[in-house]
Amino acid sequence: MNYFLGIDLGTSYFKAGVFDENGNLLGLGRHFVEKNTNNGITCELSVDVFWRTLRFCIDDAIEESGISSGEISAVSYSSQANSFLLLDKENKPLTPIILWPDNRASALSVSLQSLISRDDFVTKTGLGIKPCGQSLIAKLDWFQKNQPQTWEKVCKIMSISDYLIFSLTGRFVSDTSTSLMTGLLNIQESKWWQDATNLFNIDTNRLPVPLKPGMFVGHVTGKGSEISGLSSDTILFTGGLDHHMVAIGAGGVYSNTICESTGTVLACVNYANGYQPREGVNIAQGADNSHYFEMAFNDNGALGLEWYQQKYAVHSTIPELLNLAEKIEPGCDGLIARPNVYDFPGLEGFLNRTNEHHDAHFIRAILESTALSLSELVKTLDSEQMSEAVVPSGGGAKGRLWLQIKANLLNKPFKVPESVELACKGAAMLCAVGTSCFAGLEAATEKQVKFKEIIVPEPLESEKYKKWCNSI
Repeated sequence: MNYFLGIDLGTSYFKAGVFDENGNLLGLGRHFVEKNTNNGITCELSVDVFWRTLRFCIDDAIEESGISSGEISAVSYSSQANSFLLLDKENKPLTPIILWPDNRASALSVSLQSLISRDDFVTKTGLGIKPCGQSLIAKLDWFQKNQPQTWEKVCKIMSISDYLIFSLTGRFVSDTSTSLMTGLLNIQESKWWQDATNLFNIDTNRLPVPLKPGMFVGHVTGKGSEISGLSSDTILFTGGLDHHMVAIGAGGVYSNTICESTGTVLACVNYANGYQPREGVNIAQGADNSHYFEMAFNDNGALGLEWYQQKYAVHSTIPELLNLAEKIEPGCDGLIARPNVYDFPGLEGFLNRTNEHHDAHFIRAILESTALSLSELVKTLDSEQMSEAVVPSGGGAKGRLWLQIKANLLNKPFKVPESVELACKGAAMLCAVGTSCFAGLEAATEKQVKFKEIIVPEPLESEKYKKWCNSI
C-alpha cells in the first residue's frame, strides 16, 4: 500500500493529511497560523513559525495515521497565493513570509496600473480579476521604492509554496496554478511574461521555473528531511492553488459540477475545455493538457457568522444560532444583510432592521447574503447554467442549514463529499497519479472521489427565493 501526504498552506490554518492510495484519510494535523499583524497594516509569518507550525501538522498526521514517515511515498501541497518571501544569494531569508492580506502597498502603483490596463493583460495572464494592492507584484514594487537596500540583496523571490518546495528538495521551481495569481505569468506558454517582469524591474532568474501541477520535482533532501520529519525516500510533486486543489479533490475535473468553497473568501471553480479568458474570471492550466480551471471569488465569505456571534451573541454558540435560524422563513421577514456585513459600523450592514428582528434573523440574513453572492459567482462561471450540481467545501460545507439555503437559492443539488479535507486530498491525488498508482487523474477521480449526501432543492423554498431575489 502506498501512502501520500497532502499539505494545505492555508491563511488561518496549516493542515497535513495522510491518505492511502484508495483516497482514505488516515491521519490529519491541523494548527493555527500565528501571524504578526501588530500594526494592522502588515501581515507576516516568520520562517521559524512557518516550519514549527507545519512540522506540528506533519507529525500529528503521521502519528494519527499509524504509519511511519518512511512509508510516505510522495508529498504535494495546496497553497494560498500572493504570499511570498525574499532571499539573498546564500538562500537566507531577507524578509519574513509576507502574507497576501498584508496592506503595506495599499495604493496601486503607476507600474501596476500600467500593466493591468494593457489590452492583452487578460489574454496573457488569464487574470480576469485584476491584481490589487495585496498582490505580490504590488509589494515587490513597494520594496523597490521603500526598502531599496533590501531589494538590492534579493537573489530569489519565492511564494510560500515555492519556499516549501525549495526547502524540501533544493529545487527552485513553482507551479503555474499559484504563479497565475501573480500577474507575471504568460499562462498559455507557462513561462514568465517578459513585458511584465521588465515593467517591474524583475530579473526572471530571480523567479522559479513554473511547472504544471502534478509534475515530479525531486526527492526530499537530507536538510529537507531534518526540518520536515519526512524521509529522503519521499518524492515531491508540484501542487497548486488551494481552490484548484479543492476542485481536484472534489472530482470537479471530470464532472459537470461547480466547486464552491465558503471560507475566509467565497470562491467557485469550474473546469472547462480550452482557454477562454474573460473579465471577472481567473483561468489557468489544469492538471492535464485538455482542461483549464476557471475561478471567481468574492469577499463575502464565512467571516460574517463569527463576527456576529462574537460581537452580538456571545451567549450562544454558532451551532445554537444556526438551529434558531432554521426556524426563520426565507427572506428573514424583510431583513437583508449586505455583503461583508462586518465592514459597517454596528448593525448598519443590515437593511430594514426592526425591533422584531432577533439573533436568528440576523444569522439567517448572513447565510442568505453569502448564498446570494455564491449564486452570482456561479452565474459568472456558468452563464448558460449547464452545471448539474455544486460541490461544497470549507467551513460553509459543515452546516446543513447553510447548504440547504444555497441549494434552494441556486435551485441546484449540492453534492456533499465524504472527505472534508479536499485541499489536502487533491494534493494527495496528484501524488497517487504521479507515482503511477493510477493511469491518470480521471482514473484516480473515479476511484477516490465519493459523496455522502446530495442535498436537493426544495421546490417551494426555491420559489420563495426566486421571488426574494427579484425583489431586492
